[in-house]
Amino acid sequence: MLLIKVALMSRFFRKIFHQEMGIGSATFVIAMGSLLSRLLGVVRNRLFAAEFGAGDELDAYFAAFRVPDFLLNLLILGAFSAAFIPVFTHLISRKEKKRAFEIVNSVVNLVLVILIVISVIFFFLAPILMTLITPGFSEDKMRLTVLLTRIMLFSPIFLGLSTIFGGVLNSFRKFFTYALAPVMYNIGIIFGALFLVPLWGIYGLAVGVVVGALLHLLVQLPVVFGIGYRFCFFINLKDYYLIKIGKLMIPRALGLAVSQINLVVITIIASTLMSGSIAVFNFANDLQSLPVSIFGVAFATAVFPVLAASVSLNKAKKFVRSFSYTFRQIVFLIVPASVGLFLLRAQIVRIILGTGKFDWEDTYYTAVTLGLFCLGMIGQALLPLVTRAFFALHDTKTPVLISIITVAINVGLSLLFVRVSGVVGLALAFSLSSLINLSLLYLFLRRRIGNLNDKANLITFLKSLANSVVMGLSIYGTLHLVSLVVNMQKVWGVVVQGSTALIVGTIAYLVIAWIWECEEIDAVRRVMRRFLGISALGGNSR
Repeated sequence: MLLIKVALMSRFFRKIFHQEMGIGSATFVIAMGSLLSRLLGVVRNRLFAAEFGAGDELDAYFAAFRVPDFLLNLLILGAFSAAFIPVFTHLISRKEKKRAFEIVNSVVNLVLVILIVISVIFFFLAPILMTLITPGFSEDKMRLTVLLTRIMLFSPIFLGLSTIFGGVLNSFRKFFTYALAPVMYNIGIIFGALFLVPLWGIYGLAVGVVVGALLHLLVQLPVVFGIGYRFCFFINLKDYYLIKIGKLMIPRALGLAVSQINLVVITIIASTLMSGSIAVFNFANDLQSLPVSIFGVAFATAVFPVLAASVSLNKAKKFVRSFSYTFRQIVFLIVPASVGLFLLRAQIVRIILGTGKFDWEDTYYTAVTLGLFCLGMIGQALLPLVTRAFFALHDTKTPVLISIITVAINVGLSLLFVRVSGVVGLALAFSLSSLINLSLLYLFLRRRIGNLNDKANLITFLKSLANSVVMGLSIYGTLHLVSLVVNMQKVWGVVVQGSTALIVGTIAYLVIAWIWECEEIDAVRRVMRRFLGISALGGNSR
């Protein structure tokens, strides 16, 4: 009996790691990986808040991310996935696996050389760069930021390679390991917070980032090698497909440069505000990113190879059907998530971050900032899907042009709002520009494709909004009722109040959705049943 159980478990994990997945099962896996990663991120931020509070050291730590993040995002992350996956998927769909892996080797070696060279250059230019990025920092705070930046410049090298291999796994629809990589990244940072900070202080966090980046890479390698990839030092700069990837990357890289400039400008503005403003902005942004990643990024990542394959095989109806299905699933989940997060923002911030050196003032500003982030969550959640729809069409120029417009709007609004409300104004500007970005992208995509099943998309949005109003009233009423019977001065009282309100609100949303016969509930149930009951043990969910 024991041998049978072992064999079944072995088969289960073999399927999980190596099985190709359809949109539903892939989304579930990526969402669960994202949820685990984000929960670890919550633990990470709680450790940060307890040890340092929202003050100078965390301002320096978060500001130090700007240079390595700019390098990684500009050269690799979005630009690479936007260009690489459609080309690689095209080769795989034509059964040219050997040719596809030749392209991978060229890209791996080229990226490795570029990242090492640029990281070395940025290492020496760090004092100049950080003076431009954080003009409001004192001399000591600036010196700390430069040192942290130099340590973290090792991370883009590992993350860059990991992103390439993640693209390979994406193209083969092997999402489990891909979803596990961010979990390992956060484990590395938590390791730094727990074991290296006592030894090296804030520098331990920077070393933890590098450790996490290395784990992000290492966890994907076994599966990549398992599907047939073999490394060799090979770069063919004249290869047709490598040149095509490069051409597709350039507009997307420019778009990401604009987005990164947006974050840099936010950091510049925040560095001139009260101490802790950068930390508050990042803490609130991380909290609103949790549902955005679980629902928006997970669905968009899972459907991207399907959209790319539909374009490659000239199946326009399948493209629209897949896009609309994913759009409606995201809307159905993110609208109530944004309402719930807005209403429970104070409880969430107090429970997660309200410890150690994170005082009441830090809690207040983070909660208010989080509330304004919630206004634009639907934009943040749908942007990954809509932009990937353009990438699948091999159009990286349109998102760039729209990104330039919306970033300019965000910068203008940020400068306007911070005069009145400080760091809170940055979140409001960010949310409004996200909604504008989504609206413009959707309109241009519709102009390119035609009807995107707009009626069904609109109906889902209106139903989700109406359901969320009922949910919101349920949460609001429950918060007040529970506050009458628990001690709100104690953490356990806040936990009981917040969790009870969340449960009541969720039940209310699902009941109303069931009464209205929202098809998205059936879709979620089918995904769960197919993944847990069939996919993991031998089925191929499509």
